Amino acid sequence: MSYNSHALLIIDVQESFRHRDYYQEHYLPDFIDNIQKLITAAKQEGIKLVQIFHTEPEGAFSKSSGFVKTLSPITVTPDLVIEKTRHSAFAGTALDIWLKENGINELTICGIRTEQCCETTTRHASDIGYKVNYVTDATLTFDMQHPDGSALSADQIKHRTETVLSKRFATIRSLDDAISHFGD
Repeated sequence: MSYNSHALLIIDVQESFRHRDYYQEHYLPDFIDNIQKLITAAKQEGIKLVQIFHTEPEGAFSKSSGFVKTLSPITVTPDLVIEKTRHSAFAGTALDIWLKENGINELTICGIRTEQCCETTTRHASDIGYKVNYVTDATLTFDMQHPDGSALSADQIKHRTETVLSKRFATIRSLDDAISHFGD
């Protein structure tokens, strides 16, 4: 089997986040525009779409909450849906098996949250041999507070994530660069 295929991993882009106390709506419009452009371009280029949902036994991430569904108004028709219970989309799921069965060796990462499930999945994918593209423009996170009480903006968190992933675990790509790379 030739390993030359590509997949877009759409991580945790789900309504559950609207029901967390850290959720910040003002970051959503740019994220929605960017991720929809990425999804649409990937689909047009024949890139496999893998939609990943995070689930937990209780609360907004429980299946019974009704919030484990695609974040509105984003539309996606995935080739595969994975439900995960850990930060990495590979941990405890059949994702790696499906990707290998489909001859996929290159992944593009997008989704929610930049520094958590997106970053963790990126590191895991790199460690098990995938070529990884990380599209920070199509990830979402929220302002956070450091244990010392200082504030970190979402932009600072994204900057830090790019810094630690670049040239170690992934190629950092802008939205336009990622879309253009789909056609390579």
